[in-house]
Amino acid sequence: MAEDVKFKVSIDGIPVEVAPGTTILNAARRIGGDIVPPAMCYYSKLQGSGGKCRTCLVKVTKGSEKDPRPMPKLVASCRTTVMDGMEVQNITSPEVIEARKGVVEMLLINHPLDCPICDQAGECHLQDLGYEHGLADTRYEFERRTFDRIDIGDKVQLHMTRCILCYRCVFVADQLTTKRVHGVLGRGDAAEISTYIEKAIDNEFSGNVIDVCPVGALTDKTFRFKNRVWFTKPVEAHRDCPSCSGKVTLWYKGDEVLRVTARKDEYGEVEDFICNTCRFDKKATSDWVIEGPRQVKRTSVISLNHYENPNPPAVIKKNLALQEANKEQFERMKQLL
Repeated sequence: MAEDVKFKVSIDGIPVEVAPGTTILNAARRIGGDIVPPAMCYYSKLQGSGGKCRTCLVKVTKGSEKDPRPMPKLVASCRTTVMDGMEVQNITSPEVIEARKGVVEMLLINHPLDCPICDQAGECHLQDLGYEHGLADTRYEFERRTFDRIDIGDKVQLHMTRCILCYRCVFVADQLTTKRVHGVLGRGDAAEISTYIEKAIDNEFSGNVIDVCPVGALTDKTFRFKNRVWFTKPVEAHRDCPSCSGKVTLWYKGDEVLRVTARKDEYGEVEDFICNTCRFDKKATSDWVIEGPRQVKRTSVISLNHYENPNPPAVIKKNLALQEANKEQFERMKQLL
């Protein structure tokens, strides 16, 4: 039957079978690991996203079994669908790595180097890209563009200087709300995300623009400058909410909930969008049913102070004072949960 048809694709020499119409990026995500191209603008749950940041460029060395000719230029994997017999190179292609360095350099041309004070630090995909592909210096000699910070609503602040124009916040407002009041104004190097005459964004799902922003351009004013994410402890929780799924991540500092976010998958994409009531108004542990600690990758800076393992790491096993403090902290968290 037609729905049982599968295309065989090879990415960096690893074969995978996917349904027709699958993009190269999503085929790579089926395999997982380091061969998955980075994506700053694509968001699987937002229709029309992708094709803007160009960080996901890959090299197609074989178009298909029927037409084995390679594609003449690098293609955006989030916008290019697979063909049966296609062969793709990502991290195995020096050409792709070099092009990705150029894309990162372009993204960082106007982006300020304010990671030490940015609320997105520790969760920023551009930070990861800059570390992996960034250059030690820039060839750009002109003055960087700057914008004044503006409040677009009582809970969201727009720091346009950090924006990379990925359009995610525009798409999420288009597809989750009935009336979008912000978008891209201007063209070329004058383009910016803004509201018309700084009109406030006021709807029940406006806080989701914070979660989908891959950099620190849209920040939560209730959490702004309160703490660094690697000093907080993420906990999975849920509540009965009439407006959304009510499934969230609570970010604790001690017994205090500093912020509430939607749950995200391994690619940093929201699993279920949440309403503003859950995000901004429910910051007491009694408001939630606690499920347990959030699984954090060991490679993430957030895992620095994670409490999932009650046994102290080897580095403090010989220090009895630190060992006791570690056990006391774990016991307090167990009581909280």
